[in-house]
Amino acid sequence: MGLAILGIGTSVPSEPISQSRAAEMTSIVAGHNADEATKLSVLYGLTGVRRRHVSMLDEGEVVPESVSGSPNGPSTGWRMNRYEEKVGPMALRAAAEALERSGIDGSTLTHLVTVSCTGFSAPGFDLGLIHDLKLNPSIQRTHVGFMGCHGALNGLRVARAIVGSEPNSRVLLCAAELCSLHFRYGGDLGQTITNALFADGAAALVASSSSSEHSSVWSVVANGSYVVPNSADAMTWRIRDHGFEMTLSPEVPALIKHNLAGWMEGWLGENGLTIADVGAWAVHPGGPKILDAVRTTLALNADAMADAREILSGFGNISSPTILFLIDRLMKRNADRPCVALGFGPGLAVEAALIR
Repeated sequence: MGLAILGIGTSVPSEPISQSRAAEMTSIVAGHNADEATKLSVLYGLTGVRRRHVSMLDEGEVVPESVSGSPNGPSTGWRMNRYEEKVGPMALRAAAEALERSGIDGSTLTHLVTVSCTGFSAPGFDLGLIHDLKLNPSIQRTHVGFMGCHGALNGLRVARAIVGSEPNSRVLLCAAELCSLHFRYGGDLGQTITNALFADGAAALVASSSSSEHSSVWSVVANGSYVVPNSADAMTWRIRDHGFEMTLSPEVPALIKHNLAGWMEGWLGENGLTIADVGAWAVHPGGPKILDAVRTTLALNADAMADAREILSGFGNISSPTILFLIDRLMKRNADRPCVALGFGPGLAVEAALIR
């Protein structure tokens, strides 16, 4: 049974920051000399990001108050306190918009799926959504945690399984991330790339089981998952004393080039399709090299990644919500279907969703 997407909502911190200004601010915090600042500006310019949203700027902070005097920045405890303060309101705005667009009364929702990898708190922001949206207190909750950039695709699989087993269910899925909480300024190249790419935001969708009345609605009809062999260290995400530390191997694009096509052909074949049959690609924009690798290995047209590049340019990499921003963009322009949504996360793991 398919999962009909009835409405999507998105939310970002209020004020965007240009990539050039972000590079300038980073150089100030890191204490760069003029030559280092120039090199950093070039690196930031190569990311494909034009602007993004960072929650700290909502309060007028140039950088977190605890960053001064330590290139590693504030403690994990300080960062988690900020996560708890900020993630709820951002998730609420996205979920409220999704409900409004769906035309569904929130009190009739039966299941709530939340997704996040940038913070932990209990109770989580799911309880805040139940209270502020006046959802039924008997709503059934599931949290998808620490899955990285493909987390919302895992959430879609959970939602589809729910409506498959309980056809009368209505699901709210909400993914929210505060990636900027984990920025550090110690000069490590991998961390510098992370600082240059990631941003904050939330996205939500309301869904139900597909039916004849939803014939024109975008519906998730299949999910796929694949762990690339011998890639455990290619992408990691670990909790440290000064935030969560991400490592991203320069081998990731090569791993995608060498492994994705064979698996994708097989998975699509199981669903009666070929790569050429796919009308639109919603590929998580982890960075320009990742998008290039997907396009090359699947032999796609030059404009197949255009929507993903636009999301990367305007929002940066928001981790798990990003794929929902991209699906929303494709739905609004009535892109051709079937659509394949694709994301990559720690492992290196591939997650996919087929949308008709």
